[in-house]
Amino acid sequence: MRPRISGIKPTNGRYIIVANHISYLDPIMIFATVPGHFRPLGKKEFSTIPVLGFIYKQVAILVDRGTAEGRAKSMRLMWHILRNEANILIFPEGTFNETGAPLKSFYDGAFRLAINTQTPLLPVIFPDTVHRWHYSAWWKMQPGKNRVIFLDAIPAAGLTMRDLPQLKEKAFATMEATLKNATH
Repeated sequence: MRPRISGIKPTNGRYIIVANHISYLDPIMIFATVPGHFRPLGKKEFSTIPVLGFIYKQVAILVDRGTAEGRAKSMRLMWHILRNEANILIFPEGTFNETGAPLKSFYDGAFRLAINTQTPLLPVIFPDTVHRWHYSAWWKMQPGKNRVIFLDAIPAAGLTMRDLPQLKEKAFATMEATLKNATH
């Protein structure tokens, strides 16, 4: 299931990569296709899975979404990593999109981070992963095409927190339109 990539992959600069999340295959596709060094934001709960959890803790920035303190701690860590180490990857839907719509509503975190750090967003779309490894059946993979679509970066330079709803809507609308076009 070699991925077919379209769009322009950035070669330098820092980005907050935002991607749709519909399949167990999404994280694997991210590591197979996104260039450069990046760290994904991930749920703390996955760190308890035997063997996989150990690896997960080494790679992901863990967030305890259940507490304000946990969310703030992960935000501070992402700021530090963006400044000193790597790009950040966030699934702004927060979890699998099980709604039937192209995208679930987005949480504010990725957009808050982009504005606070003045870092552009890099939207990435996985239109086919739901058909390769559906979220409802972790034990069942299907062969077939796997496209990865890199969209144009969305700048955050000069934006303030008042601009957060517009930045989030721009990313959502761009990603949703691309998903709708890619599935027809």
